Amino acid sequence: MPFFTKDDARIYYEIRGAGYPLLLLPPGGMGATIEFWERTAFNAVEIFSEHFRVIALDQRNAGRSSGPLSEGDPWALYLADHIGLLNHLGIAKCHVLGCCIGSSYALNLAKSAPERIASLVLEQPVGLDDGNDQVMPNAWRAWAEGMLAKNPDLDAETLEAFGKRMWGSDFVLSVSREDISNCQTPMLVLPGIDLFHPTEIGREVARLAPNARILEPWKEPADLVPGTIAKIRAFLNNNTPAAS
Repeated sequence: MPFFTKDDARIYYEIRGAGYPLLLLPPGGMGATIEFWERTAFNAVEIFSEHFRVIALDQRNAGRSSGPLSEGDPWALYLADHIGLLNHLGIAKCHVLGCCIGSSYALNLAKSAPERIASLVLEQPVGLDDGNDQVMPNAWRAWAEGMLAKNPDLDAETLEAFGKRMWGSDFVLSVSREDISNCQTPMLVLPGIDLFHPTEIGREVARLAPNARILEPWKEPADLVPGTIAKIRAFLNNNTPAAS
């Protein structure tokens, strides 16, 4: 099993396929793992490894990955994991496809290390709006309960503080509207259609980002999905650096 290790963190990852690198940031909230791709409209790990070098991972403290909890900004902690993994693999620049919470991680990568990102694909971005503002701030609770079940020695107050910092912001949680307005990275946005992935969040991201395209509808009815996959593949190919 391949792990990227740094300090006390161990991040499990898998590499499939060959070609220009594509980092996949999975859905599943704070329990996001590679296996969650099997529950989405299309399995990005299987599909895109036919044309790209796909890097998939279990996020910190999910699945096979583990690591300490920071007292600072949780989003910065995950960002360090993602950049550290790219460094570990010798990847200077890559495409990023994020789904659900993975979209928020992807946007934070583009804000913090734009020179490392060739393009972003955001599949049903998670976000806070008037329709889910009573449930989204508590999205950390199931993760915290799972963490305590695996390790009763953990401090419940530490888990709660970490979760509240993670989910305590607004919009897409990891970055601001101003950050997205300043993001020059080519972006393809596939808005969600449910409570945790509000349609308007995806649409607003696409309106704010100067080099964004929006794709909708894209997953319902299901016969749209093959065309969606083809459009994502074309977008990635069109934004692959020529030298590659």
